[in-house]
Amino acid sequence: MPRLADIQIRDPFVLADATTGRYHLFGSTDANIWSGPATGFDTWWSDDLEEWHGPTPAFRPSPDFWSHTEYWAPEVHAYDGAYFMFATFVAPGRHRGTQALRAERPEGPYEPWSDGPLTPHDWECLDGTLFVEDGQPWLVFCHEWKDTIDGEIRAVRLTPDLRATVGEPELLFSASEAGWARTFEHRTVPHGMDPYVTDGPFLHRAADGRLLMVWSSFGDSGYALGVATSTSGRLEGPWTQTDEPLFPRDGGHGMLFRAFDGTLYLTLHQPNDTPNERAQLLPVVETSVGLALA
Repeated sequence: MPRLADIQIRDPFVLADATTGRYHLFGSTDANIWSGPATGFDTWWSDDLEEWHGPTPAFRPSPDFWSHTEYWAPEVHAYDGAYFMFATFVAPGRHRGTQALRAERPEGPYEPWSDGPLTPHDWECLDGTLFVEDGQPWLVFCHEWKDTIDGEIRAVRLTPDLRATVGEPELLFSASEAGWARTFEHRTVPHGMDPYVTDGPFLHRAADGRLLMVWSSFGDSGYALGVATSTSGRLEGPWTQTDEPLFPRDGGHGMLFRAFDGTLYLTLHQPNDTPNERAQLLPVVETSVGLALA
């Protein structure tokens, strides 16, 4: 059976599913996610976070699915008696965006649920994550630097069935608000300015009620992951940023999950280099300023 060191994966996401008593691993799993035809998303499961069973297909597109390249960052959330995958897709002549898919079991198979992306169709967007506050589902996502130069984290209300959005996306913060974030000097936008990147937001409610968000950008040592805190304890913020990234070097696009023994884990991919990226499971603890590696 494979171990994490054997599995090429970006943007790893672990669902600790109480119904099955198993951990389910998802991520960007095509050998080359940057170009060419996409196969879909694969998944693995484990009882102990050490040995993994799989891979098995979690999503395979039908011939008439609108996207057939660059399948990124699937997340899976248990919601309203089913499992919902939020994943990023793109197609020639269409903007990148996050769409909802649905399955009866955590491992799938997943089928399209929303009518195309839930993110604005005229924006370049990615990495949508589900967050439910007071019974209201939200999609929190990245509005890309390709549009904004200074990448943004935004949130939009979802209908209770997760099929559509309600209202306009609200700005939570921009990448440059984090003192540790640096411009991405290897790419430019039409304005000729080096952009700030936002990647992989994920929300976590701390034991003391604080609302935290892990998200990624580029820092002094490359791809990195930082922590933001909502000073109101609400999704609307305002959001403050830690001075230094939690994970500063050559790794990111993380999420948090609590193991069945109570341990809080951060999972991210490292290195940020295809085809060498692997999922890392790092124990973390909640602190007065956010999170710390255990």
